[in-house]
Formats: sequence, C-alpha cells, structure tokens
Amino acid sequence: MSAPRAVLHKGALALALATAIGATAFAPAQAQDAPARAGVAIPYQQFTLPNGLRVIVHEDHKAPIVAVNVWYHVGSKDEPRGRTGFAHLFEHLMFNGSENHPGEYFDPFELVGATDMNGTTNTDRTNYFENVPTTALDTALWMESDRMGHLLGAIDQATLDEQRGVVQNEKRQGENQPYGQVWTKLNQALYPEGHPYHHSVIGSMADLNAASLEDVKNWFRTWYGPNNAVLVLAGDIDVETAKKKVAKYFGDIPAGPDMAQPPVDVAVRPADTRETMHDNVPQARIYRAWNVAQTGSTDVDQLHVLAQVLGGSDTSRLEKRLVHGDKLVDGVSAGVSESQLGSNFLVTASVKEGVDPKKVEAIIDEELARLLKEGPTAEEVAQANSVIRAGFIRGIERIGGFGGKADALAACEVYVGDPGCYRDTLATVAAVTPAQLQAVGKQWLGDGDHTLVVLPGERTALAEEPAVEPAALDLPPVDPKYSVSPSTVDRSTGVPMPEDFPELKFPELQRATLSNGTKVILAERHEVPVVQFRLLLDGGYKADALDDAKLGTSSFAMSMLDEGAADYSALEFAAAAESLGANLGADASLDGASASLSALKENIDPSLALFADMLREPSFDPAEIDRIKASWIAGIKQEKARPNAAALRVLPPLLYGEGHAYAMPFSGSGTEKSIASLTRDDLVEYHDTWVRPENATLVVVGDTTLAQVVPLLEKHLGDWKGEGQPATTGEVATVALPDAPRVFLIDQPGAVQANIFAGQLVPSTMSDDATEFEFANTVLGGQFSARLNMNLREDKHWAYGAYSFSPDALGQRPWLAFAPVQIDKTAEAMVEMKREVGEYASGKAPPTAEEVAKVRSNEIRSLPGAYETGRAVLGTIAGIVRYDRPDDYVFQHKAEIEGLTPAQVAKAAGTIDPDALTWVVVGDLDKIGAPVRALELGTVQVLDADGNPVAGDAATTAEADAGTRAEGDGSAAE
Repeated sequence: MSAPRAVLHKGALALALATAIGATAFAPAQAQDAPARAGVAIPYQQFTLPNGLRVIVHEDHKAPIVAVNVWYHVGSKDEPRGRTGFAHLFEHLMFNGSENHPGEYFDPFELVGATDMNGTTNTDRTNYFENVPTTALDTALWMESDRMGHLLGAIDQATLDEQRGVVQNEKRQGENQPYGQVWTKLNQALYPEGHPYHHSVIGSMADLNAASLEDVKNWFRTWYGPNNAVLVLAGDIDVETAKKKVAKYFGDIPAGPDMAQPPVDVAVRPADTRETMHDNVPQARIYRAWNVAQTGSTDVDQLHVLAQVLGGSDTSRLEKRLVHGDKLVDGVSAGVSESQLGSNFLVTASVKEGVDPKKVEAIIDEELARLLKEGPTAEEVAQANSVIRAGFIRGIERIGGFGGKADALAACEVYVGDPGCYRDTLATVAAVTPAQLQAVGKQWLGDGDHTLVVLPGERTALAEEPAVEPAALDLPPVDPKYSVSPSTVDRSTGVPMPEDFPELKFPELQRATLSNGTKVILAERHEVPVVQFRLLLDGGYKADALDDAKLGTSSFAMSMLDEGAADYSALEFAAAAESLGANLGADASLDGASASLSALKENIDPSLALFADMLREPSFDPAEIDRIKASWIAGIKQEKARPNAAALRVLPPLLYGEGHAYAMPFSGSGTEKSIASLTRDDLVEYHDTWVRPENATLVVVGDTTLAQVVPLLEKHLGDWKGEGQPATTGEVATVALPDAPRVFLIDQPGAVQANIFAGQLVPSTMSDDATEFEFANTVLGGQFSARLNMNLREDKHWAYGAYSFSPDALGQRPWLAFAPVQIDKTAEAMVEMKREVGEYASGKAPPTAEEVAKVRSNEIRSLPGAYETGRAVLGTIAGIVRYDRPDDYVFQHKAEIEGLTPAQVAKAAGTIDPDALTWVVVGDLDKIGAPVRALELGTVQVLDADGNPVAGDAATTAEADAGTRAEGDGSAAE
C-alpha cells in the first residue's frame, strides 16, 4: 500500500504533472475556475473548517461516485534519525482499524463497492483515497474522520507488531527484485547524511524493529491533525453538500501542532561521483542522476520538457542514438522525479549484453552536452508539449486514484497552496522556448551528477546502521486560532451504511459495419476530448502452436506494427504519433490480438490515417526486426530474473503440457531461441494471416458519434481487404488434471523471499458456472480481505500480500494462488496455503453466507464506479466480443450475481482439486530446498529458468509431468 520514491519515465510524465507539483503556502478560500485550453480544466471550490482542515470540491457528475482523497503533509522527510520508515509504517497502521471501527479498514468499503482504494507514502506526504458510490459518501467520511480523530486507542502492541511485519516483508519484496537496491544507494549518494532525503521511504529494518508503541503514538499526535491535512471530494457532489457532511464528521476533531516544514534544500553537489554495485541481474544498467529544482518551481516544469526531448520518448535524442543508431542499449529513458525539497533528473540505460557500459556513458555525456550547447529545436519542444498535454488530458478523465483529478488538486494545495497550480505548469510547458530549455539545462545539469552502474554478479545485502534513540521532540502548542464544533455523530453505533445504491449505467452499444465487413461498436463518452479505438483480431498466442510456428511470433509480430509503416520509418512513425498526441500500439493475448489507438478529438482524422497505415502496411524493416529482437531477448532474460515472472514463464507448460496451444510463458514473449529464429517472412505471414478486416470488430469509445466516426473509418479502412479465406485456430484441447500434486523449485541464490505459486486448470471463461467460480476465487484469494491474505499477511505477517486469480481464456483457464513470503517461512507458508485451499475446496470450511454476501455487495455496488473511464468501458465491450456475450451482458451479469447462493459458490469452490495442484517455488534453494521436500506435498523437481530439469537433481523422486495427459482432438494441441 505504499509508493516508494521513484523516477517518472515517459508516459508517467503527465502523471507527474498531476501529482507532484508545488512548494509551500496557503491559498485563500474561494472559487477557482480560470479559463483553460479544452480538456484540461478542473473547476473547484474550497473552504476551510475552524479546526484547519482544508477541503476542495470538484463536481463531475458523469458517474454516481465520489472520490475521497485525504493528503497528510507528512512523509519520510519528517522522520528523525533512528526512526526511519515511521511515515510508511503509520500508513499501514491507519489501515488497521480505529477506535470505533476495530478490525480491517477495508471491510465496510468492500461492502459498499468502493473502487480505486489505497494509500501511499512518499518523501513528503501520506495519502488515502477511495471512490465510493454517491450514497456511500457518509460511510467514507465517517471512516476517514474516525482514523483522523479516533485512532490512538486502536493501536496496541499486537497491531504494531503485525503491521511492522507486513512492512518488513514489503521491504524484502522490493529488494528481492533485480535492481531492487538501487534507490537506497542513490538516496544515500545524492543526499548527505542528515538530509531528509538521505534515507529510503520504507526505512531500515533496525529502525522498524526499534519502534515502540509510545514512539508511534507520539508520531500520530504530531502529524495527523486536521490542520495538517487536505481533503478533496471529486465527482457526484456539490459544495453545499460537502460543507454539511465534512463539518458533521470532521468538525469536532481538535487541531494538532503546526509543524514547520523543512526549508527547500536541493542539495546541489559540487562534483561528479560514481559507484558500481553488483546484483543478480541479466544486464548492466546505468543510472545518472542530478539534484535539481524543487516541485512547484518554473525550473522543474521546464526540466520535464527537457527530459522529454533528451530521453522521454521513442523519438528522443538518447533513444535515436543509443537504441536506433548505435544499438548499444535495450532501453533508455530520462525523466524528473519531483519532491518538495528538491527533485531528481535521472537518465537510465539498460546496456546490451557484451557492451562496455563506459561506451554508453560517453554517448550520454555527448548527447547531453550537444543538447545544452545547441538547445533543442522548436519542433522537439512542440512535440514534447503535445505529449505532455495529451497525457494530462487522459489522466484527468478519472476523478480519483493515482493521478486523477483529486490527486492533482490535493498535490497542488499541499505543495503550492493553490489547488489550480497544474494550470501554471501546463502554461509553462506550453510557452517554454528552446532558449529557456537550454538555459535551465545548463543551470542544473552540469557538474554534480552521480552515476551508479549495476553489473551482473552476486548481490551483497545492504548494510544498515543500528537504530539510535532519536532526539526528544518538543512540540509547539496548538494555535488558539483553531476551534472545534460540537459532535453530532454517535460513533458508538458504528460506521453508517447506506440502504440505497446508485443504479448501474452502461452506455448504449451502437453498431455499424464497414464496407470491408469489419464490425464497429461505439459507446459514446463525451467527458474528455479523447476517442479510443481497439481492433479485435483472431490469432494470438494459440496461433503460435499452429504449423510449427515459433513461440512468441504473435506478440512479436503485433509489437512490430508501429515500428514503421507505409512511408514512415520507425522514428518517423513515432514522431507523427507524438505530434498528434496519439497513442498507438498492438499486442497479443491467449486467444487473439488487438491494435489500439487513443486519439485527441481535435486530431482524430490524421490519427486514424496513421492507425490505418499501421494496420495495412507495417514495414517489418529487417534492421528494426533485428533491433527489436535483441531487446526482446533481453526482456526475456529480465523476466527470468524476476521471481514472479520466472514462475509465470514455466507454469503454462507444466499445467497444459508441452505442445498445447496455451503451453507458453504467460507473457507471450516466447523463448530466446524462438525469438532469435524469427524471420521477416514469419512476421509477414502472421500479419497477412491474422491482421485482416474480415471477422474483426472495431470497438470505439469516446467523444464522437456514429455519424462522425463511420465516414472517417470508411475513408481510412473501408477498402482494406485480406487475401484468401480467413484462418482459424480451431478448438483448444482439453487437458486432464494431474493424478497427484507436483512441486517444482527454481533457484534464486541470495533471495530474501520465496515466491510461491500453486495452480491448476479450471473451466473456460465461457463455462456455465464461470460467475460462481469467480465468486469462489474472490472469497479465497481475490480481494484484500480474502482468506489467503488475511492468513499470510494480516495474521502471520509472513507476506506483503497473498492472492489468487484466474485470467480469462476461451479454453481451460489457469487458476493460480500466489504469495511472496519471507524466505525462512517458505515451508510454513506452503502448509498454510495447502490447508486454506484444501479446507475450502473440500467443503470442510466452505464459503460462509457472510463472505458470499460481502463479495456480492462489492461486485454489484462497485459496478457504477467500474465504468468511470472510457478505457474500462472499452475493456468490457472487448470482453463482450471476445467471449460472445450479449450487448446487455453487464446487466445480465449483475442479475446473475444477485441470485448467487453460498451453496452455488461452495460447489464452484470444489472445482479446485487440492490433490492435483502444481506448485512452483522460486527462491534460494540452499534455504528452502530441504524444508520444502520435507513437506512431502508431492513429487519434487528442480527446474532452471527455462523450465528444464536441472541435471544432477538427485532428490527428484519422479518425472515432473507424471499423470498429465491430453484429451480431445483440438488442432491447436497437435
């Protein structure tokens, strides 16, 4: 539930503008709604309670939901030496119940159908947010006010110990990833000891262990008063209603001390420094960082544009030189991570295997020096502005969640004291000149950078200093200007729950057919000036199993569609898209493929022209194929280095059996060997066979009408036709479950966690009891309060999270339970997972009426908020097409959910066979091998990262695939 201080790259740049802008001050209470360019205005009104709580209200009535977003102006920068990690630890504690609502904070929100619910901590602030149905606003305000004003009595030693364990496992989970130690090292190098940013947000194990109950309570008394908070209500709400309800629930909470914010301290560094570290990584990576201007400054806004030009997109200078030109890296980026006291400008490059990192460093130096000497071109600046503006428009379609409207308003108020500061940033970006970018670059990107090079090798655990007793905190008295109003809420009756909920609304599906036979489905959405297109095609991963095709062909071929088309080279195509503010791409999945376009309404015609070129005339340039192929293979190696991805690569062949249409890595990336063998002819053949208009459906969602869009589609796609008869992949073969459990181990030396997966095959998404099984899965592991997570995270605190899921598929789909756990609890966690699954599936511990009612309530009541964005509507319509559902599927599905009984869910839970589970565990075998074997869960075999048996595994007791057999005569399995 926490977000570490991270670097913002490429597409995340627009999110940066919405979520991390500002310095410190306070704005007067007044209405703000200055004119802005189309699509970028967030009108708001604000007021302040007598206790100091600042409230901002934005009306957006497109859906019957309200975003509730609370920002506390406290982060890791405010932690004293010896108590690092306190802000993040407290974020977790505030999710663990309050005085008048003991127990899990998520429970009432799941009952009312909350969406986009989470909390995060960074260097400068802690925030909590949720979207709730309009009628559940009182529920959300009661809960947020109860943890703001009535928390301390709910925090005891057991709660502290529980959440401390969860946080420590979150820390292990992060550091267990490749390059997972980088930000700790960068913080220590970029900021001197004693600087508020010197330590990581998540803190040290020693400091977390040293945290006493009284330490924690003093931390709350210091920072979590209403006068240190901003509350944003965005959505189906008006300011008068907001004033009444906020005063009712928050007005009686006493203010806390006004804590001074640290002064801006960019920590300008006088000289360049460098460091090299080794990690269990597949390739070297270069990080070069500068300390730059603080959030809210004109300089940092301009540096975002400069970063876009240098390395923020496919057409940036570093991308052109290092990726397309010299072909020395598999990826390069530049971006700005903003913070209150000072920001970071960061260049990152993943060096190709066999290339000397020093050569790449020299080119980064050369390109940066050229940019600062000559300045960017006017065309580069205009293109960067288009990308940033378009990204911001797309981001603020959402009222809540990460980067939505509520986030933008809260960030501006917390850091700048003006909820509308995003307008100044957008104005700065729009008006910036090449000369200004040259000047700001020279000012900030000179001497003083730090270079960290991560090389493949053995990881060394980061040393942590022992915790020390922090200096005594002398709190200032509470300012007498603050006052409270008498409470009118009887909190002893518990959280108020609504009796009525908004009705589900889903846009009407309008249909047309182009002259070439392509079906068009339109759902109008006029809230933002964006139109989204997704062309649904046959083919997909299962086509890779036909006629000796090579694994990964479908994904690779689709990914190449936007790497040059018609008269455009790869770089020219990317430049054309960026200049239009358009996003184009294509991908594949198990049962098909799709090509997508997100276009600004003002540029829909030229954007569709580009989309048509991509579909009809992809270049498949041999030079681009070779370039992408090398980076693709590097990506496969990265997958194998990441514990979860490594498990998800080997699981499909184990579950389905070799040769099955689905027996390939879940990522669809293929293998190094299969990708290396791909030829241009393979890609052209895939395109000609599967990327064609017959049997295709184009889903359109956004700010348009059939009358407007169909003529444009006819203009660009109407005469597009395929050759010959369309192909088909045929039926997917049915696979029987194994006769006995099996356990597979993958070694990850030095790992501090083990990633446990247990899975089997279950019926298709199109099966008659698919809804019942989805319910059964949700009770077991499909949401925060599900059994697996409550056991391994909240009860045992061995894991940061434990869940289960079953992705959609036309054939049998995989069902997987997973838990990343601390390495010394691997065997014990497997025992708990086996027990939870076994007792649930066997009926010994069937789903209770309460559990089923909660899932039903969450499913139904979250529907009005589930379709807030055009992207969500687009995805649902795509599912309607792919799985042959009726147009009113969302309403039929709702009715089906309403009628489900515990007995039906229990029956569906019996689909899981605990005696046929396939276990895959990724971890340090020196630590987990013997304990896992001692469990005697089933045959045990050690695999390498490609899923091959490891030679010399003397402890293997039987063939790993014993008992797996295929049935049926589906052509895809041959």
